[in-house]
Amino acid sequence: MEPLVSQIAFSSLRSLSPELADAILDRTGSEEAFFRLSESQLSAVMGFANRLFSQKVRDEALEKARSEADFVESNSIRAIYFRNPDYPHRLLQCDDAPLMLYMLGDCDLNSRRVVSIVGTRHATAYGCDFTERFVRELSDIMAEKPVIVSGLAYGIDIAAHRAALKAGLPTIAVVAHGLNTVYPPAHRPTAVEMIRSGGGMLTDYPSSASIHKGNFLARNRIVAGLADALVVAESASKGGALVTARLAAGYNRDVFALPGRTSDRYSAGCNALIADHVAGLVSSAADFASQMRWPTAETVPIQPSLFQELAPEEQAVIDLLTDRGEATLNDLTARIDIPTPRLMAMLIDLEFRSLILAIPGGRYRLR
Repeated sequence: MEPLVSQIAFSSLRSLSPELADAILDRTGSEEAFFRLSESQLSAVMGFANRLFSQKVRDEALEKARSEADFVESNSIRAIYFRNPDYPHRLLQCDDAPLMLYMLGDCDLNSRRVVSIVGTRHATAYGCDFTERFVRELSDIMAEKPVIVSGLAYGIDIAAHRAALKAGLPTIAVVAHGLNTVYPPAHRPTAVEMIRSGGGMLTDYPSSASIHKGNFLARNRIVAGLADALVVAESASKGGALVTARLAAGYNRDVFALPGRTSDRYSAGCNALIADHVAGLVSSAADFASQMRWPTAETVPIQPSLFQELAPEEQAVIDLLTDRGEATLNDLTARIDIPTPRLMAMLIDLEFRSLILAIPGGRYRLR
């Protein structure tokens, strides 16, 4: 029996935590011995009877494992067993860690800095802009470049992956299905680019597993457990991101959330996490790095006026937004002596030049 086949079969048995799996292997000696011993011998060795020791259950597991091992080997998939040195040590600290992970890509799951970013599938410009800016700033300021983890879903997840690719950071998608497919299909090009750029796709599901809703909630434990810290960029009052945040808190991970206005639907979950002391408030990568006490590279802040030539009226807008953080068109009109039509045209131009950002509520702020 090949070691890979026996490991895949053993890891597929239901209800096996790493602790229980270690106890069984310590008693039997190896995965191969677990499948070779008779049901009565296993019960005697372990000191108790269990349906997992049934010959039928074990034979079925082996049969499926042979097919999965063929798939793994023919598609250059990394099968990362919980007793292997490259299994993510952070995840192994979690009681419900899977015994086997399947990965496409060469990213180190034990990188020194790992950040998970999650949020609603219905992301707004506010959440997406924060995500892109946060990842870009992390890349700029961190002495050790972090790995970005998310779930490849619509909204904040895909924004985090694409921001990481743009910033030159490795990024891992934890998916809720086997590696014989990509879901959603629209994100396949991004997934391919992630794998080619030093990141990867990761799952605990074999290729035979069908996609269903429960898988997505279950995979959230991996998103939470892989990282040093979890950032919730946007969430309604209910949703998978909140589940992931509470899982991360339960694993003693640092959890952060981007606050928003109380009237914004997709900030309600983040505000609740902060109010309930599940998450700390985060507004920037520098703020995050400071709270995590992570070393940052020596950087010199650069103001927009230093790298783009601005007219005096444009500089006045930039100065006001720098001072206030955000402002509406009415705020700007009241404080800058510019006719409204000309100010509107100027704001569009500044936004096109990626100096400012229009956010919900008719407000503007610096990028």
